[in-house]
Amino acid sequence: MGIGEIYSDDFWMRQALDAALVAEKNNEVPVGAILVKDNQLISTANNSPISLTDPCAHAEVLAIRKAANHLNNYRLPGVTLYVTLEPCMMCAGAMLHARIERLVFGAYDEKTDVAGGCFNWIGNVKQLHKIKVQGGVLEEDCRLLLQNFFKQKRLSAKR
Repeated sequence: MGIGEIYSDDFWMRQALDAALVAEKNNEVPVGAILVKDNQLISTANNSPISLTDPCAHAEVLAIRKAANHLNNYRLPGVTLYVTLEPCMMCAGAMLHARIERLVFGAYDEKTDVAGGCFNWIGNVKQLHKIKVQGGVLEEDCRLLLQNFFKQKRLSAKR
């Protein structure tokens, strides 16, 4: 990364994908998240509910916690969260409370997530804080990582 260079959403999503691969190596659902402010990486995290024995240890929540500690502020104005999978309700709530400015995600989840895939809770007009949302960045890469992980899980369960 060069000084003063502006990085694209694709660039940052690749960093989130790298974090997702760490989760996969740890036998966790391969979701990765990073937070960026002023074109600088602030935090990186991967799903860890199994290894941390914590149902709230989603990549987004862990990355938000790290960023808040790094910036010494529970509010994260001007921060963009990149995550490989559309956030769930819990993670979206954490994003709203942290005042994340922008959410960029990879794969849509049409069953449980809340940024447009299943329904658009983040974009609800009644929300006090508004988050700019961009979905589908490197969508195929993010989706295939998840699909292959669960395919392997099903194959292992049959053995």
